[in-house]
Amino acid sequence: MELSEAIKRAEEELPAVLHLKLSGVIGALKKEDGWHVTIEMVERHALPDSQDLLGIYELILDDGGRLMNYERKRVRRRNEVEESIEYE
Repeated sequence: MELSEAIKRAEEELPAVLHLKLSGVIGALKKEDGWHVTIEMVERHALPDSQDLLGIYELILDDGGRLMNYERKRVRRRNEVEESIEYE
């Protein structure tokens, strides 16, 4: 599976599992155990939208694109500047 396919699968799989709206893809990395894709999901809408709460999730997809694992890494407000995300 190529990078673009891994990202597409992650964009499809996690919203279907969590029933949350996808905000965006932050990163993707191929490791021995599969693709690690980090995405943001809107966990709570707010007015103004700069106050939305976004959950940052790391997904692991196997080489066939199946969701093997996901974990919420943190929650942030949309207006917070993200410095960096460390991959283990």
